[in-house]
Amino acid sequence: MKPVLAALLALVLLTLAACAGAEPKGRWAVGLDDPAKKDVAMQIVSSAENSSLDWKAQYTYIEDIGDGRGYTAGVIGFCSGTGDLLSVVERYTKAEPGNALAAFLPALRAVKGSDSHDGLGRPFTDAWARAAASDPALRAAQDAERDRSYFTPAVRQARRDGLGALGQFIYFDAYVMHGSGDTAGSVGFRSLRETALRAAKPPAQGGDEKAYLNAFLDARVDAIGREPSHSDTSRIETAQRVFVRQGRFGLETPLSWKVYGDSYRIGTEREAG
Repeated sequence: MKPVLAALLALVLLTLAACAGAEPKGRWAVGLDDPAKKDVAMQIVSSAENSSLDWKAQYTYIEDIGDGRGYTAGVIGFCSGTGDLLSVVERYTKAEPGNALAAFLPALRAVKGSDSHDGLGRPFTDAWARAAASDPALRAAQDAERDRSYFTPAVRQARRDGLGALGQFIYFDAYVMHGSGDTAGSVGFRSLRETALRAAKPPAQGGDEKAYLNAFLDARVDAIGREPSHSDTSRIETAQRVFVRQGRFGLETPLSWKVYGDSYRIGTEREAG
């Protein structure tokens, strides 16, 4: 083979190899990591988690909602029982040593995996609310842990599956509610996706986006029905399923939906102005 042809062939092979490892872009190049789309996603999640579109008001939130996961707190519902609330406080303490929550780290480590309040209680919940209201470092720690554990892996996998902003949001919400892997009494994101893949192909495999998203939502509805800590499926049936039916695969506004019987709407920028 002539040197010039060999060089061209090598260049083609390198390009193909690079493309094989890249995330699909296509018509969904603008995804959930776009700031405006991410804000929409956070509002929809907040409607289900906090019955409010004002997700930024949830930094100070903390209570035990009786789901077996101890305290639920912050913008994405970090839990003392699952350990992500511990991760937030550890991240906060690394940025702000000696903060008011640092003293609770041993207790948070001890209650991980349970719904116990031992060593926490009112002193901890009061300290959390005060710190979240006054210290930007705790709010930044919540944002960073949300992105690391939930948002970034969800968006990455959805892009690889060829999904638009809506599909990326649906994956993100599943991460938030179910976690990444299976736990006792709960089906995680990975198992939900495996179930959906057995029923339909995602766009990256030549499948229909609407059919695949409905298969994924079917898997979530089934999982929710089998979880002792959940029962209401309205965040699926009267919210996400509505967006899929309307074909809003880019999560285009305006969006109207219901959760727990309450109605919500996000209008266009023109409407907001």
